[in-house]
Amino acid sequence: MLRGYSFRPRGWAIAAAALACVLFVSLGNWQSRRAAEKRELALALDRTEHAAPIELPAGAVDVLHRRVAAHGMFVAERTVLLDNKLRRGRPGYEVVTPLRIRNSAWYVLVNRGWVAAPASREELPQVRTPGGETRVEGIAFERIPHALEPKPSSGRVRQNVDIPAYAAETGLQLLPFVIEQHSDTGDGLARDWPRPDLGIEKHESYSLQWYSFAVLAVILWLVLSFRRVGQD
Repeated sequence: MLRGYSFRPRGWAIAAAALACVLFVSLGNWQSRRAAEKRELALALDRTEHAAPIELPAGAVDVLHRRVAAHGMFVAERTVLLDNKLRRGRPGYEVVTPLRIRNSAWYVLVNRGWVAAPASREELPQVRTPGGETRVEGIAFERIPHALEPKPSSGRVRQNVDIPAYAAETGLQLLPFVIEQHSDTGDGLARDWPRPDLGIEKHESYSLQWYSFAVLAVILWLVLSFRRVGQD
């Protein structure tokens, strides 16, 4: 006990501290659950690398983060180059081309791989696109990671590709995901894909932050509950 002080908690302070603790712990628990979900997703992606692919378009309803395969023909004239993609410090482009699935009216966007940028920014890289029917294998993702840009871009070279917007732009009937290609189709593109950032560390950091706030609320309640002897 501090000399000259007594521990006399106020009712409103108890209620406020309890409410704050419940709120902060709940938020911390939610972030912890999100981190656990992302860890499970990371394990699932590891298992996916060696799983048998799901053939498209059959079974295309639940394929996200799973290995898929598609037979079809690339629509080379609709190829998009995603700018400012670095590999080992070297600038380049990711090559995205729609694939028309065999015996189907459906198309799927394929992120085919990376190509180095020419020395001059006035030039575009030469990209070989397989002709005829091709089999592509890879991982299905909701979208291609987006780069920040002041406004949506268009044309052959752009920052981002949004599936609904690209479907509206081209009139193609696109499946609602993109294939990150892992198979070799002889086009010379690099496919040493970086691991997707699932944000596990971010959720863990946020959960620790909320738990810390709960502890701080208790400490503040304890400090404010000590009052000088003789003080009402």
